[in-house]
Amino acid sequence: MTAKVETALRSPQAYGLARKVVDEMEAAGVWPTPLNFELWMHALGQPQGALATELQRMAEAGEPFTEAVTDALAAQHLPRGRLTDEIRDAGQVLDRELSSVSGVIAEAQRSQAAYGQTLEQAATSIEAAADGDGLQTIVSDLTSATRQVQHETESLEKKLETSTQEVMRLREHLELVRRDAMTDALTDLANRKAFDEHLAAACDRAEANGGALTLAVLDIDHFKRFNDTWGHQTGDQVLRYVASVLGRTAANPRFAARFGGEEFALVFPFESAAMVEAALEAVRKEIASRSLRRRSTNDDLGAVTVSAGFAVRKRGETASAFLERADAALYASKRGGRNRVSSAERLPKAA
Repeated sequence: MTAKVETALRSPQAYGLARKVVDEMEAAGVWPTPLNFELWMHALGQPQGALATELQRMAEAGEPFTEAVTDALAAQHLPRGRLTDEIRDAGQVLDRELSSVSGVIAEAQRSQAAYGQTLEQAATSIEAAADGDGLQTIVSDLTSATRQVQHETESLEKKLETSTQEVMRLREHLELVRRDAMTDALTDLANRKAFDEHLAAACDRAEANGGALTLAVLDIDHFKRFNDTWGHQTGDQVLRYVASVLGRTAANPRFAARFGGEEFALVFPFESAAMVEAALEAVRKEIASRSLRRRSTNDDLGAVTVSAGFAVRKRGETASAFLERADAALYASKRGGRNRVSSAERLPKAA
């Protein structure tokens, strides 16, 4: 649980706040699971925040609050709270392995020091040896000491290999955790948090190298109709279908994300406006070309269409201003009849 939620639950108003959370969840038809409770508590604690805004938008659009949506919202808005246990456990494992490696190094140093003393003693004994029997004893002692060092070295190498493998496993695990926190659970595309970070970094790179950067925002037309007519599971099916087309389009260095609800985003570095528009038209046509069927009943859902808008980044433009212009182009497509692509650069200039 986040620190803000912990603080709220330990305040004198905790019971009243908890009852309000449960009442609002019940009114929205949301099950009072611990994670749902935390999300609603977080939203009530920050009524003007991004999570509260998204919950309000979902309620107004009649979107379902499924388990996949819960996980996606938690990953986007509660990343630190969700990853605390993973990070703490990883730190404990890393501390243990570093201690193990330190022990191995100390043991190796002691072994080498002991072997060095043996060699010094042997050198002194050889100088003082009066006959062959004495030399034979010295050689035997050196052979024994060398074999002992060899055995200890092999044992230390195995311990180091084990620690190295454990650290590599830990690194892979943390990468999976990080990836989960940046991925939309329903569509497998990047989530809003990942999009925000990627767009900011892309803007910085474009500003530094002067390269072209284009941002597109897409929205599923009449998405609420699918939910209202066929149910939320069918709505999820539509979202996954559109995401699959966008995922195939967004081969590196392009980038695709589920922006929120039925809205998606595509980032195009190093491509001209004409290339981006052609790509978006291809996406729009591919999505509309297939007539979906409801999985549970095989009913014909009809064609799915999307509206899109894109903007080419201007020199010195912030990520938020860039996104705002792409959004304006999207709304132009909506106003123009939907199922079309609009360019921010071709919009009428504000008076």
